[in-house]
Amino acid sequence: MHEMHVKGGMNTSKKHSDEVVDFIFDTITATLKKGDEVSIAGFGAFVTKARKARTARNPRTGEMVQVPATTVPRFKAGKALKEAVKA
Repeated sequence: MHEMHVKGGMNTSKKHSDEVVDFIFDTITATLKKGDEVSIAGFGAFVTKARKARTARNPRTGEMVQVPATTVPRFKAGKALKEAVKA
């Protein structure tokens, strides 16, 4: 994982910047927990997806195991973000 350091541009302390980032991530997490979507214009959307229960095979033992239904987070990149990172 890449740690991001922004130099210049914003005149805030590291502590304040960390608090803002933590607030944003906490808000996204709380919104997804409620089952709602978080959409950021020009960037993308954080959504949840329901996975059905299924039977899977343990690759080490070959044993069949039941995997319960669950909800997982997903990120869908927006068009602007996709275009910005194209090589």
